[in-house]
Amino acid sequence: MKQPVRVLVVDDSALMRKLIPQIIERDPSIHVVGTAMDGTFALKKIQELKPQVVTLDLEMPRMDGMETLRAMTRRNEVPVIVVSTHSTQGASSTFKALSLGAFDFVAKPKDAASAHMEEIAAELISKIKAAAGRNVPTPAIELNWEPRKVIKMQNRPMVRPNKVVAIGISTGGPNALQYMLSQLPADFPASILVVQHMPEGFTDMFAQRLNDSCAIDVKEAQAGDLLMAGRALICPGNQHLKVRRMPLGDMVVLTDEPHVNGHRPSADVLFQSVAGEFGASAVGVIMTGMGEDGAEGMGELKRAGAMTIAQSEDSCVVFGMPKIAIERGYALRVVSLDAMANTLIAQCRADAKFATVPE
Repeated sequence: MKQPVRVLVVDDSALMRKLIPQIIERDPSIHVVGTAMDGTFALKKIQELKPQVVTLDLEMPRMDGMETLRAMTRRNEVPVIVVSTHSTQGASSTFKALSLGAFDFVAKPKDAASAHMEEIAAELISKIKAAAGRNVPTPAIELNWEPRKVIKMQNRPMVRPNKVVAIGISTGGPNALQYMLSQLPADFPASILVVQHMPEGFTDMFAQRLNDSCAIDVKEAQAGDLLMAGRALICPGNQHLKVRRMPLGDMVVLTDEPHVNGHRPSADVLFQSVAGEFGASAVGVIMTGMGEDGAEGMGELKRAGAMTIAQSEDSCVVFGMPKIAIERGYALRVVSLDAMANTLIAQCRADAKFATVPE
């Protein structure tokens, strides 16, 4: 019989140290071996209790979560799931933690009472199980989210894209997207639409941080945004992203339709919409993440004549979403993360033709 996943819960709140074990131990395949109120205790208990996964609060006294994570990453010991506060500061710290090697994160409900913690139970349990399958928390690539000099196109003209690149991505996505999008040139001729599984309230800051490190423009999508060459639009948390072709410019449509594959936003919704509107003028990309969201949508893209690309197993944090798409025969190409940007450049520049969007 397979042994339960051993979890250490680290949080300075006595309430959280009680509630988190309660909600995750309802799954018999998870066992909380201990709790710690700060990083100093956590590092000692990791040595003593040998957990397979750690859930980590970032705001703690003495040794805080970030310092604890740095120490854990240096020692290459155990994957970490950040349990983040639902705030601007919490979001900023979360993205920094991901760049330091945290496996993934869940957002605490704004009211972290017992009833509200139920909202994240299934998500936390699934991420603990996925993290337990990873031997070490080391990211596949070296990342730096600190501000750097990026050459942006000044007064970027409103140019129709020659292609639409639709990306579906989940666990491991923030780092993978930052790595890939930062390699695209300012004059990239396609429009990029991204569904990243991420809670409401985090995607705006995520887009801002990507924009700071990329030559292309990156922003959180808003209803009515035009698809433009050289711009990536990140779907807001808790909404679906669709597209609509219009005489004066192709645009974004956001909806609050029901969850698909347990997700809102869903990559399947984006891919199906792009397949229907753009067909062979689209490129579908499915990247690192748990589950099978996006697989069937990628099948529709392929049937519509689009190029379909899956991220390779060796470069994924979790090879769930790409694996399903590949196994079902929907991925025309399988590409490693370090080659993804050049692959997109080659696909989109081959027949680049520009037309200015009417004012």
